[in-house]
Amino acid sequence: KQRLNADSSAIHLRVDIDKGTKLKVANLHFRGNEAVSTRKLHRLMDTKEARRLFGSARYLPATLAADKEKLLGYYHTLGYRDARIEQDSFWRDEKGRIGLAWRIDEGRCYYFGHINWEGNAIYPSALLQKQLGIQPGDVYNQGLLDERLFFSPEGRDIQSLYMDNGYLFVRIEPIEKGIRGDTIDLEFRITEGPVAMISEVNIKGNERTHEHVIRRELATQPGQPFSRADVIRSQRELMAMGYFNPEKLGIHTDVDPATATVALEYEVEEKRNEKVELSAGWNPASQQVVGTLGLTIDNFSVRNLLKGKDWSPLPSGDGQRLSLRLQSTGSQYQAANISFSEPWLGGKRPNLFTVAGFTQRFTNGASAGDESFASLSVTGGSLQLGARFRALRRSLAFTLEGSYQHIYLNGYQDIQLDDGSSISSGRFNNLYLKPALTYNTIGDPFFPTRGARITLSAQFTPPFSALGLASSDNENPYRWLEYHKWRFNAEWYAPITRKLVLKASAKMGWLGHYNRDIGTPPFERFELGGNGISSSQAGFVGNDLIALRGYEEGYLEGSRGGGGAAFSKLTLELRYPLFNAQAARGYILGFAEAGNVWKQAYQFAPFNLKPAAGLGLRLQLPMFGTLGFDYGIGFDKPELEGQHWSKFGTFNIVLGIEPE
Repeated sequence: KQRLNADSSAIHLRVDIDKGTKLKVANLHFRGNEAVSTRKLHRLMDTKEARRLFGSARYLPATLAADKEKLLGYYHTLGYRDARIEQDSFWRDEKGRIGLAWRIDEGRCYYFGHINWEGNAIYPSALLQKQLGIQPGDVYNQGLLDERLFFSPEGRDIQSLYMDNGYLFVRIEPIEKGIRGDTIDLEFRITEGPVAMISEVNIKGNERTHEHVIRRELATQPGQPFSRADVIRSQRELMAMGYFNPEKLGIHTDVDPATATVALEYEVEEKRNEKVELSAGWNPASQQVVGTLGLTIDNFSVRNLLKGKDWSPLPSGDGQRLSLRLQSTGSQYQAANISFSEPWLGGKRPNLFTVAGFTQRFTNGASAGDESFASLSVTGGSLQLGARFRALRRSLAFTLEGSYQHIYLNGYQDIQLDDGSSISSGRFNNLYLKPALTYNTIGDPFFPTRGARITLSAQFTPPFSALGLASSDNENPYRWLEYHKWRFNAEWYAPITRKLVLKASAKMGWLGHYNRDIGTPPFERFELGGNGISSSQAGFVGNDLIALRGYEEGYLEGSRGGGGAAFSKLTLELRYPLFNAQAARGYILGFAEAGNVWKQAYQFAPFNLKPAAGLGLRLQLPMFGTLGFDYGIGFDKPELEGQHWSKFGTFNIVLGIEPE
């Protein structure tokens, strides 16, 4: 409708829109498909029939057109490169819904024939053929051919072979030399070009992190030959730093063919990585204040500590790590921790330096003068040095830690010993060296999508019994703890679909002794169960706390009475991202895992495990770090047989760090 305004030349126009009803697809039939089942074709499509429970049944021509291309692409991977899809019927049912019938002309299945290489001077044809990984007689797969020629996620492509060694201008032209029946002969013509040199490397977007902190992590430097592998590795290293939003990390190349040079620019977006813990409350039973106060700065700067104008809002930018934490539950538990890490000691090489100190005290809540008073207190410190090896692109690192702990046990807990007796009081000294070797190709530490991390560590004390400082005849044979402790951790990540990620991990540990008469020490054992971070478990100082979702802490027999001397744990997880923004990130997970712990190392049986499964959620929040929730059901609980399944489950909360 329109109306003319008499006072002016303007026209008032009103448009009435009748949206009508949404069109839905009631039926979608396929005809002529023999190589691919109808069920498979339906599963490949985004358009679903209205009678199906999941998926959109809306009639959207653009989505249908995309579905056709998706089906043809799948046929092409099976060798049917002449496949055609035609719509031969269109109708509406009595409810006004759409019915479609598509006729598929599959054509014949093709195979790779003779493969010839031309123009390659740097690499012999045999090496290129091996890198291609396609043999005469294989089903003709255009998608696989393009991947192996130009870009493979695993780096197994011909173009990467050249680009990783500076040949940025390489050109690969696949030519069909002939078709013999169902066989296609190919020739690959290669123009290798000159070696491209990196002219400059620029960094953009670093508002807090100092440029030298970023630049030292890069594998690409001016004056070096260009390498695509080094660019990808640099991207992974920047993500692993944890200072930047991985979704906003960009790499730009400015190529100059005339001079055979390339300028690189890494664009980053800073994210907040300070973590604050603050909680307080009142315990009416003890009439005492309880709470936690903690601060972790993952991008700390010592040199800016006295430069208030450079705080943002804390002294940051040099890639150092400072952690401070105070915790109290009243008179029953108090703890204080401080640690500082410098990942590039000296500033020229990735040499790790970490120093830490801590003290903690547990009591049974009684007054110090009471006869019933019992306590456990520990004070100690550690120094750690480490280095990354250049030979394996800095993926391999070695660390050496020296640590000392003084432990005072005053009737707080009975710890079971090898001979069946127990110990409940005494003073103990724990002095050890801990070398560790770690291989790590994981980029994003919060939500890795591919890569692996493998760690092998050993922990040794001096043989104090051989030095006369420990003996089974002494009143306290554990005054100086002596042992050797071994750990193996491995985790591997791989994408299943575009977003779904599989994690597989295995963890094992063993605790041994030098002197059979003294036996396994009362500390440095393994506890399996719960969330791996509970305060009650932390009462056994030096014990490795390993989570086993679905089983409460202390449920497994080997974890009771101070823990066990050996453990094994296997885990499978499927992870799916929910959101990924600068402010917060999160994903859901489903897990299946199994584990067990044994009192004696000789009882170790790596596949005699207690199974569990469940669901979980992980969030990464600014200033608070990781927050997670897990619900697991333990299946090996014979005392609950016949009861409701919910009786088998446990609920765990993850705060700050991901437990083992």
